Amino acid sequence: MYNKTVLDNGVRIVSCPMKDKQSLAIGIWINTGSRFETPKFSGISHFLEHLVFKGTKNYSCQKIKESIEGVGGSFNGFTLEEATCYLVKIPARYLDLALSILSDMVINPSLPGEEIERERTVVLEEIKMYKDLPQTYVYDILDRLLWPNQPLGRSILGSTESIRGIKRQDMYSYKQSYYTAPNIVLSGAGLLDHDRFEDKVRKNFRFLEDRKVNKFCGAQEAQTKAQLGLLHKDTEQTHLAVGFHSLKRDHPLKYALSLLHIILGANSSSRLFNEIREKRGLAYEIGTQVKRLKDTGAFIVHAGVDNHKVEETVKLIFQELRKVRDKSVSSDEFRRAKEFYLGQLMIALEDTMDQMLWIGESTLTLDKTYTLRQVIKEIEKVKLSDLVEVSRLIFKEEKTNLALIGPLKQKEKIISALLKIK
Repeated sequence: MYNKTVLDNGVRIVSCPMKDKQSLAIGIWINTGSRFETPKFSGISHFLEHLVFKGTKNYSCQKIKESIEGVGGSFNGFTLEEATCYLVKIPARYLDLALSILSDMVINPSLPGEEIERERTVVLEEIKMYKDLPQTYVYDILDRLLWPNQPLGRSILGSTESIRGIKRQDMYSYKQSYYTAPNIVLSGAGLLDHDRFEDKVRKNFRFLEDRKVNKFCGAQEAQTKAQLGLLHKDTEQTHLAVGFHSLKRDHPLKYALSLLHIILGANSSSRLFNEIREKRGLAYEIGTQVKRLKDTGAFIVHAGVDNHKVEETVKLIFQELRKVRDKSVSSDEFRRAKEFYLGQLMIALEDTMDQMLWIGESTLTLDKTYTLRQVIKEIEKVKLSDLVEVSRLIFKEEKTNLALIGPLKQKEKIISALLKIK
């Protein structure tokens, strides 16, 4: 059972009481992320996320860490394309402490100049680190292919140039403009009472102004032919990511897409894992993932393969995509995918942190929550024909994008010839 309250200024509060737990997880979600940024300030959402941990009006950086960790809790933050989240997991009796600290971080970060300069260096090193990790950086190349010259095609971390150019006043202005009441959701799960949770949130957030909901420019998808992105790097294996434009977050076929993901590459009994790793030993890591956004999405196949087996692997990936599109799947495979989806969800929602993330993200992005019972009903409704429809919507030759990092040298023409999904 989920409880929801909307304060007069627009702050939303959602909770899931779990009476058999001894802990609770709290998240403060902000309706902003890399999609909301201009090229000049690319990476500012993530940069600010780092800085709110460096001290507030009432808590020093050291006091924040000691207060949470000193009672056995943990805390963190993350930035996505459409959301920024600050979270804590802590023994339930420390609700007031956790909420006081998280609220002060979001409302009253001190943003000291010396910390900005110190953290600027940290973020710049983070950018370098990801560029040195081909299994991660290949996704940046893929995003640029999928969404060129727009926010979704830029790294959430920003660029070296943009991070160097962001000043304290830019940070403060961004925070004042985007961290406003209608753009904030507080989610809690665990041993907590909703009325008490609401009362504490109200005291901390009632002074925030009721402003407009943050907006971003819609995604532009004008792709008319297959695209290839290559980065030559002397790596021991080649890292690849195949991507297709996919369904928006709340598309009617979203559950069919989830089942397609499971069948193709979400676990060790999936088609791609069996065909490419188990049967042929071409890759250690092979799988799929689904990116869901408000107005668009992406279906991605990722792998790390032997440098001499790239062509064979890519051919086999496209072969499996053609099979599922043109021949559908067996009823047994379909049933197992449904069971896997629901089983994984049930297991996750037993955890206070996963439950908090589940209801928080859904409330922020869709302004709704889904109970496990509702999801079960929706999964039961999915038909085999829905999988065929989804795969035919997504797996099109002219919508194919292939990103590669490895010692490829002069293989461009050969790899280009592989971009076939007919």
